[in-house]
Amino acid sequence: MSGPDRQSDPAAHRVQFLLDGKQVSLDDVDPTRTVLQYLREDLRRTGTKEGCAEGDCGACTVVLAEPHGAELRLRAINSCIQFLPTLHGKQLITVESLAGADGTLHPVQRAMLDCHGSQCGFCTPGIVMSLFALFKAQTGANRRDIDVALAGNLCRCTGYRPIVEAAGAMYQYAADNEQPDRGWMHRAGPAGDAEERALCRQLQALDGKASLALRSGERRYFAPRDIDTLAQLVSEHPQACILAGGTDVGLWVTKQYRELPTLIYVGEVAELRTVDERDDWLDIGAGVTLSDALVPIVAHYPAYEALFLRFASPPIRNAGTLGGNIANGSPIGDTMPALITLGTRLMLRKGGATRELALEDFYLAYQKTALQPGEFVSRIRIPLPSPGRAVRSYKISKRFDQDISAVCGAFSVELDGERVRDIRIAYGGLAATPKRAIACEQALLSRDWNEASVQGAMAALDRDYSPITDMRASDAYRRKVSKNLLYRFFLETSGATDGKSVYDWR
Repeated sequence: MSGPDRQSDPAAHRVQFLLDGKQVSLDDVDPTRTVLQYLREDLRRTGTKEGCAEGDCGACTVVLAEPHGAELRLRAINSCIQFLPTLHGKQLITVESLAGADGTLHPVQRAMLDCHGSQCGFCTPGIVMSLFALFKAQTGANRRDIDVALAGNLCRCTGYRPIVEAAGAMYQYAADNEQPDRGWMHRAGPAGDAEERALCRQLQALDGKASLALRSGERRYFAPRDIDTLAQLVSEHPQACILAGGTDVGLWVTKQYRELPTLIYVGEVAELRTVDERDDWLDIGAGVTLSDALVPIVAHYPAYEALFLRFASPPIRNAGTLGGNIANGSPIGDTMPALITLGTRLMLRKGGATRELALEDFYLAYQKTALQPGEFVSRIRIPLPSPGRAVRSYKISKRFDQDISAVCGAFSVELDGERVRDIRIAYGGLAATPKRAIACEQALLSRDWNEASVQGAMAALDRDYSPITDMRASDAYRRKVSKNLLYRFFLETSGATDGKSVYDWR
């Protein structure tokens, strides 16, 4: 077996995490067993529910606590698609964990009870855990904060009004019942007090420094700590599935029943979890979660905030990674059109060699990429904004929150006076891959940015794409919408409107 020697480092072959403050050590773990299966079937913790088994409904929501520097960070995730070995070095918090030792309800639970936020109760534990993550992240919340936090939780019978009321009331319940002996989970606001710092040190000691290597029957799981070890493992196991957040791979198991003999988890590779600004680039490691990666992107490109808030849900963004979203090659991944129009480049690693490739050249066919056997995405390089460049991205879907795009369009234009100096346009949902609209761009390049030029470019889109008709939209609808989105971009950037996107919301 690759990795540390079992005799010299037995902890490297055992999944270790905390549950209710107690250490859990597991041997012979099936690498694709989900956290939800472990909770319900092994521990009989049936508060956490299974609804969709694909990370959409939120009934299975739990919270993970892990060290973030010297402090503790808590985030909601979907346990139905989170593989059990990824808990290593973290604390798992479920709905059963929240009440005090004397049975006293947590402020979130008490608020949900008193505000009548539950009827059938099936979705309630997941909602409670999403609100608990919000409760621990900040000391107060406005309506937008609450709506974003609950975007991954579906409730079909209660209605959201009492749930939103409970979210607003939970902070007051905490303030009214403040007691020093209640424990850190009953206090609102970012982690950082002495009790939480002690827990952070406990988790760091539990995690250790060795790479995790597991075997269960014929299945193997590796969690390397550094990029050189990762490169070696991927070279040794070129057919292995590279696992990041599991927000797509998890569905391969729960929905498609795929057998994944070898998994290589990148979530512990330190070099893949950094974000830097270098020269004229924003340099993001492929293992950075979407929640962390989208923050610096939006800081430089505020026009993308509305799009990224609609990208999946907080539990999905907390687990999924930017590198995973790119590498999986879905034609409807919402980050790709926006990143393509920015001129994003990928750093690809194979063994000790690294090569650079434009993101638009990465996709060859439906879910087929330019990755060679033994190669993986290591970093994403996004150009920083240049003066005079306007960007937008728009998502069209049946539901506002947490839905797959029928069409996602992204646009970037730089003008020289009234003339188009540079233009980049890309769409998702119109082709087998995220794809630039080359004919449309050529119809605009070096022309005046005016109604006539844009109308001609809208017609040119028919030469760039031949959309399909499926359950989300018809061919005709996609063609019409793609043209309308280009026209919308023109209106917002030509002075025809006040310059503020009608996409701004809440």
